[in-house]
Amino acid sequence: MSEFVLSCCSTADLSREYLKKRDIHYICFHFELGGIQYLDDLGISISHADRYKRMAAGADAKTSQIGAAEYIEYFEEFLKEGKDILHLTLSSGISGTLNSAILAQRELSEKYPDRKLIVIDSLAASSGYGLLMDYLADLRDAGRSIDELAEYAEENRLFINHWFFSSDLTYYIKGGRVTKAAGLIGTILNICPLLNVDYKGCLIPREKIKSKKKVIKRIVEKMVECADDGTSYSGKCFISHSECLEDAQAVANLIEEQFPALKGKVRIFDIGATIGSHTGPGTVALFFHGKKRVD
Repeated sequence: MSEFVLSCCSTADLSREYLKKRDIHYICFHFELGGIQYLDDLGISISHADRYKRMAAGADAKTSQIGAAEYIEYFEEFLKEGKDILHLTLSSGISGTLNSAILAQRELSEKYPDRKLIVIDSLAASSGYGLLMDYLADLRDAGRSIDELAEYAEENRLFINHWFFSSDLTYYIKGGRVTKAAGLIGTILNICPLLNVDYKGCLIPREKIKSKKKVIKRIVEKMVECADDGTSYSGKCFISHSECLEDAQAVANLIEEQFPALKGKVRIFDIGATIGSHTGPGTVALFFHGKKRVD
């Protein structure tokens, strides 16, 4: 069996250290902040704290996906070494980067006919995408083949549950995910919307909850409702946050209290530059393996 590379985009929102530890390779998205171009390189070019500070001061944030030429250059380094590649992209419900990766795959498959280059839509985002990659790394380390991993990814990606809330609606309004009128009323009434990712990999508002304290409680209730085996859940749990570690830790503490069989501690990561440019500060996202996303 050929050696193969497990790969994702930087939008999987895992730390550089964690990706290295799990031997997961990644290619970076791009973002612009205050007119300056950066790579979404997991906080190397600019720290997460500095980025949010500049956004709060009025710097405009824009993002751009990975192009086909970039994918070709990235993939070809591995193919030249005789390695096969399994690459999962950020959800097609959020970004068009899947199309660029497929274009690269088609071109390189002709150039390297003896190699496997498999591209799969994760239908996931942020550390939910990262959680799917983590499960794939477990399978690879257990000796499963690239084809077995690809099959697992396609069959299990919709079982990765994504629930998140925000205590700051500014960037959700800017991005059109919350209307200006609803955002104004929500801000006045201290509404923290609860959202999830649906079966198409799109972000969907689900509930309007008054106060951060109540939405923290509600997001944990969602895990009780949706996780495999309820509070007997023995899988992994990831959380990502955008400059609100205290809120993320409050969610993690409640989960660890209510899910005693959890596999290890809840892992908390930063929401990266690409996703964070659209959420702004104040977002906490919760990810676990549970009921299949069907709507």
